[in-house]
Amino acid sequence: MEPVFTSTRLKVAVLFLLTIRLKTDVTEAMQVTSSGPQTIQMAQGGTVNLGCTYSSAPQDKGELDIEWSNVSPDMTQKDQLILSHTGGLMHQYGDPGVSRRLKFIGDPKQGDASISISDVRPSDTGTYQCKVKKAPGVDMRKVTLVVMAPPSVPKCWIEGGEEKGGPVSLRCKSSQGSIPLSYTWKRESGGAMPSDATQDTESGELLIKNHTDSNIGSYMCEAKNAVGQEQCKYTLRAYNPTNKVGVIVGAVIGAILLLLLLLLLIWLLICCCHKRRYEKEIANELREDAVAPESRPSSRNSSFRSVLAYRTHPGVQYSSVRKNLPSVSESGPSPVYTGESNGASGRPSLKYDHQYGYPV
Repeated sequence: MEPVFTSTRLKVAVLFLLTIRLKTDVTEAMQVTSSGPQTIQMAQGGTVNLGCTYSSAPQDKGELDIEWSNVSPDMTQKDQLILSHTGGLMHQYGDPGVSRRLKFIGDPKQGDASISISDVRPSDTGTYQCKVKKAPGVDMRKVTLVVMAPPSVPKCWIEGGEEKGGPVSLRCKSSQGSIPLSYTWKRESGGAMPSDATQDTESGELLIKNHTDSNIGSYMCEAKNAVGQEQCKYTLRAYNPTNKVGVIVGAVIGAILLLLLLLLLIWLLICCCHKRRYEKEIANELREDAVAPESRPSSRNSSFRSVLAYRTHPGVQYSSVRKNLPSVSESGPSPVYTGESNGASGRPSLKYDHQYGYPV
């Protein structure tokens, strides 16, 4: 039984060696030689190169086939083919908005399958795989691309006051930029950074606990991430403490005066409205109490006077000259005719009647 056992062990050993030799030959035949970083961080809007150089051996006789794929983060999903070089021709796949920004940098047939992506966007973030195949050899390489937005120009300001003896908080913040963002304060003029100053690189705060004249100067804040940096400046001053009690009292007095002025305006407005309504009511009452005058035609009045005069003095005619004569107050008393004759004319004296005038 021992020779049979030895023969079996020998066959297994030979098969194992052949398998290792075959794998070694394949690996040594086709090999991707790029040695750049496996993770690339790129600023938005730039152009990134994804390296994939390779070398083949004489035993690789098959047709060259190069494929670039966007690896799905979900292992259960299929990877998306975006670019290939097969049969000496380049083929683009997927979204035209992405594929038109892809191209081979060199000649894929000469051992350079590297590609470039122009105008990169946050949506381009992902893992890309380069697969080079030339039967029987095959090899591949993965590169992770992270597209980031550089920080915008930060804003520098101070929270609270700049009074001596109290705490001072300088702030710095960028409105845009991919995280993580870090903020660093530096003193540009006036000396070294205050000894009691502390800063938070995440929030961008520089806190000076006891502000004095020695802290006066220009301070610069730098906002930075992996793809860019920007900065802003602030000039720190120092003021004497204000009289807070006086400020509070002045504010209270001003508020009271403002309230009194507002009440006065309201009172004047109410009085004005009451006055207008009272005048309107009086005008309405006067119009209601007024009596319309009787209409007496002048012709009727004249006829009535003539008839009455004829009955009183028959044979005598009267003339309505009353309104043409001057008033008693202006021209003296009216002449009165007596019953005596008037000189040579022998005409009897006529008496003026205040109601009908002189007889004619």
